Amino acid sequence: MSLGQHLIELRNRLFKAVLAVVVCAIGGWFLTPFVLDALRAPVTQLAEVGGHTAELNFPMITGAFDLRLQIAITIGVVIASPVWLYQVWAFIVPALVRREKQYVFGFLGTAIPLFFAGCWFGWYVLPHIVGILGSFVSSQDTSIVDAKAYYDFVIKLIVAVGIAFVLPVFLVLLNFVGVLSASSIIKSWRVAILCILVFCAIVTPSADVISMFLLAVPMTVLYVAACIITWFHDRRLAKKQAKLDEEYGIS
Repeated sequence: MSLGQHLIELRNRLFKAVLAVVVCAIGGWFLTPFVLDALRAPVTQLAEVGGHTAELNFPMITGAFDLRLQIAITIGVVIASPVWLYQVWAFIVPALVRREKQYVFGFLGTAIPLFFAGCWFGWYVLPHIVGILGSFVSSQDTSIVDAKAYYDFVIKLIVAVGIAFVLPVFLVLLNFVGVLSASSIIKSWRVAILCILVFCAIVTPSADVISMFLLAVPMTVLYVAACIITWFHDRRLAKKQAKLDEEYGIS
């Protein structure tokens, strides 16, 4: 494909991905009250445990509407993840041969559950983070949490972790299509671990080291799993190539 054709393909894929997110966001709008209640729960629990007043605050008259709109869009991104993940794959597909296109089932079958698992894990550690940071507030004080800032933190944590859980799948994909070798992935383990720690430090508050490591552990495990899978794949290909060389008498 020419550069112009690639740009047209990118535009079409982006349009389909955005359309899916918009449609799901419209449906997600009706779920926003339940999500907002769930987001409020860690703050309410903080008040119960800490013995002081803690509540979400909307400093602007449009704050509540803006927050519900943000929640709806986030729901759309999460629910539409099978569509936009497929669009990412479909954009790569024209550069692959027929055999490599068969990896689509393995890619989607792994990437989609991992994205949801990452979002769930981010949601799982959220009350822990809120509890640790809120414990520094004295019982004589009041925690008035800006709703928008709080939600920005939550969305950064949940969606970013979901995307991070999918990245090892792309490593395996690049290995299967011959772009990255297992040796290069494994040799870069120091850089990978450093990137994981930096990423976890960014999406979690600097004062909450425990949550940072709670996120770093599963991401490291996924990276190690990607290394193992790519190593077995390259080993199988090497054996297959050696067998062909022996069959045709190539030294």
